[in-house]
Amino acid sequence: MVKFHEVVRVQVPAKINLALAVGPRRVDGFHDLTSVFQAVSVYDELTAVARTDGQIILTMSGLGSTQLPTDEQNLAVRAALLLRERRGRPEMGANLTIDKAIPIAGGMAGGSGDAAAALLGCNEIWDLELSVDELRELGTEIGSDVPFAILGGNAVGTGRGEKLTPLSADGELNWVFALAEEGLSTPQVYRSFDQLAEAGELTPDVHLDAGSLEALTSGDVNRCAAALRNDLCAAAVALRPALAATLAVSAEGVLASVLCGSGPTVAFLCTDEQSANLLAEKLPEHEGIRDAIPARGPVVGPSVVRSVVAG
Repeated sequence: MVKFHEVVRVQVPAKINLALAVGPRRVDGFHDLTSVFQAVSVYDELTAVARTDGQIILTMSGLGSTQLPTDEQNLAVRAALLLRERRGRPEMGANLTIDKAIPIAGGMAGGSGDAAAALLGCNEIWDLELSVDELRELGTEIGSDVPFAILGGNAVGTGRGEKLTPLSADGELNWVFALAEEGLSTPQVYRSFDQLAEAGELTPDVHLDAGSLEALTSGDVNRCAAALRNDLCAAAVALRPALAATLAVSAEGVLASVLCGSGPTVAFLCTDEQSANLLAEKLPEHEGIRDAIPARGPVVGPSVVRSVVAG
């Protein structure tokens, strides 16, 4: 007799910070941020199947997956455990499979996206019926980027980046993401930022003026290019000097470059899709760039599909 079981697939996009304004370090060690997020068309996919023995078992494939833990150190497992603790029952378990395309430790919220996908997927297979807003609230306990990974599109984030206001945006932006040979630790980049601030080499400023915000969401690619900002750039370059050469790469059709989050991935904003594709072919010829991925944004947030399969 053929047995059937339900499978939930969640596809979650990467993000870029069109602007990342960073304030001084707070007494709790965090920084106030103003971030303009955009979801882009690079996706991780999570598959979730329910278990009834309470085990959360994660397997991974794809880009950089062999470097990642599959136990409670992984944000996806942590998200599933948190969801079960708050709203589920002890016997609820899951087989989670993640196929990665978002670079790891690259500033594009791959880990946060996987946590978001786990919240969405387990909410479905366990029939918990939490709303998106409730899942976003839970996500704040896992990481500052998780709420946006659930939302998608464009948004401005304040606080630690988790307090979101959705933004409308006209037009489409064409990006190329230059992947570095190895990742950067976000805590190390923020420590570098604090050291530069203490030395007087930069001035923390969480303020983002209304004109910049309007330019970033105007749909005018030239105005957007002029308004791109990442206050962590100097801190990341201090840790990884080779990034300066990547950020300085110029080519026909490239309007601007910006560090993704805490790096080391660098995003190039191009005039059109053709220019982006040509740049993606040429970037790996540069020292320190192991690959390049063209993408577009903004894209909608995660897609969740339920199906029944035999097996």
